[in-house]
Amino acid sequence: MIAGSAAATITGVSAGTAHAAAPASPGVTYTNPIAEQRADPHIFKHTDGFYYFTATVPEYDRIVLRRATTIQGLSSATETTIWTKHADGAMGAHIWAPEIHFIDGTWYVYFAAGDANDIWHIRPYVLECTAANPVTGRWTEKGRIALPLDTFSLDATTFAVNGARYLAWAQNDPAVGRGTNIYIAQMSSPWTITGTPVMISRPTAAWETAGGETVNEGPAVIQRNGKVFLTFSASATDANYCMGMLTATASADLLNAASWAKSSGPVFASNAATSQYGPGHNQFTVSEDGRSDILVYHDRSYKDISGSPLNDPNRRTRVQKIYWKADGTPDFGIPVADGVTPIRLSSYNFPDRFVRHWDYRAKIEANVSPLADSQFRVVTGLAGTGTVSLESANFPGYFLRHKNYEVWVEKNDGTAQFGSDASFTARAGLADSAGVSYEAYNIPGRYIRHYDYLLYIQALSTATDRGDATFFTQ
Repeated sequence: MIAGSAAATITGVSAGTAHAAAPASPGVTYTNPIAEQRADPHIFKHTDGFYYFTATVPEYDRIVLRRATTIQGLSSATETTIWTKHADGAMGAHIWAPEIHFIDGTWYVYFAAGDANDIWHIRPYVLECTAANPVTGRWTEKGRIALPLDTFSLDATTFAVNGARYLAWAQNDPAVGRGTNIYIAQMSSPWTITGTPVMISRPTAAWETAGGETVNEGPAVIQRNGKVFLTFSASATDANYCMGMLTATASADLLNAASWAKSSGPVFASNAATSQYGPGHNQFTVSEDGRSDILVYHDRSYKDISGSPLNDPNRRTRVQKIYWKADGTPDFGIPVADGVTPIRLSSYNFPDRFVRHWDYRAKIEANVSPLADSQFRVVTGLAGTGTVSLESANFPGYFLRHKNYEVWVEKNDGTAQFGSDASFTARAGLADSAGVSYEAYNIPGRYIRHYDYLLYIQALSTATDRGDATFFTQ
């Protein structure tokens, strides 16, 4: 069988002679949720080897902090209250959306708070800590971030581009209309803005105004490929809640609204198939090896809420890997099901092609859209311990299985035959031990391989065969 080699030659890669190096961003998995009843999450990886995690608590009365050497470790890490709301006056209610940042050798927490006697008088505030360990260090109040417009304002975040530090936040301007917009301003200190704030996003589209709310809030920034991507959350905080994105060139004037282009629709939204609803108020971190970008967000595991969503305590902190498209823009995919997060499998000899399902047939393809068609959860094999099964990310309960030596994605019917056909033994990559090869559990000696871009299970004899049966996790 030489089709793999012939096809590779056509695309400029000769299998067996030239092949993909191990990916720059290898697969990384976590088990969701990271934390129950923790909304508006922020996870920061510091140079001391620890991740620091803070989030809104359902009581809206304090700021908490955890730290661990891994993202997963935050799930069981001790939680410390580093600050409690005031008994009266400012900072006395609705303690929302804390974020922890490390700026010029000092820790800062940005958060929103109402007044004890006027809980909706919400404004942004800053805490400071000079200790090396912010969990045990003393926090002092730097006070309110003074904004030219003294109105409902929240969700402040800070970021630096080309040496200049900025603040982005959500605020209501009665002259513009109801709801909140996204603003940006330059900063002269970690708690002070300078110049005139600029509105860079106003909720006008249906996906930004669903559920009877006119909302842009929760800005977060990630930078890559000379671009600044600012995500934000939109619509009511129920199942309508979703993420949009603004994009600017890093060299552009970020204080010019015209420098920012808004996504035509949500970039991350509820998904009934995976039972994830209202994903949003995100932030970004990086994996333990620093080689993968990680989306941090909250959502709920159910759609229907009794009463105000703000009184429902069950938003939970979740994480999943971000992938990057060929055009340099992020692809967030879908909020994946609870449990272990999925991986992608790229071909050893076609590095731009990933295993995906198309009309339930398994194949390899480049530029997969939607992303989730190429994401699979590696779970304990349906045939039992010692094997693995590959479950579709966007069709939970559907697995890669072989029939008539072809590989399909089909729903588990609970039979022993299906369990055997959908179970594989994961081996070190046959063409590169940094990769992985999957041997059929019930037909030993046959491996998943691609041939004319379709997946089969076949016996292998040549270097081309072994290359076609080797995949890298991403």
